[in-house]
Order: sequence, then structure tokens, then C-alpha cells
Amino acid sequence: MKSAAIPAVRVPPELRQAAEKVLQSGETLSGFVEESVRRNVEFRQTQKEFIQRGLASAETAKNSGKYVSSATVLGKLTRRLEKARKGSAVTA
Repeated sequence: MKSAAIPAVRVPPELRQAAEKVLQSGETLSGFVEESVRRNVEFRQTQKEFIQRGLASAETAKNSGKYVSSATVLGKLTRRLEKARKGSAVTA
């Protein structure tokens, strides 16, 4: 597949200078912009999928009338977190 160009974006000189200051060794501004766009696209896709799953879950709960209380969910998450912390403390 042929590559395509992203439209040029006008930014204040300060933003360009800030971006240039954070470039890693051998990295170009074009590469930095490409990676930034790629990461933002991935984030937004993940965010959209997360919202879709949440809405589907809410619809399922509404249709079934079965809900889980926030206290139950938070309790389970707290136990998972404690277990994970204990596991990482052993390996650390």
C-alpha cells in the first residue's frame, strides 16, 4: 500500500521548539508527529471500544434487571489489587 501524507499543521513556534527539544537521538520531527498520530488513533479506538462495551453491558443489565452494586465491584477490584501487590512484592 502506498503511503499517504497527513496535512501540514500550523502550530505556534513555541510548540515546534518544544517538540524539537524532546526528540530522541536520531528521531525526526516527522517521525515524532507520525508516532503521536498513531498513538492518538490507537487511544481513541480503544476508548471507543471501551465505551461500546460499557453501553452494551448497561443495556444487558437493563434488559435482565440484574445489576451488581458498586460496593461489590469495588470490593472485587480491591482484592485483585491487594493480590497483585502481594505478588509483585514477592518478585521485587
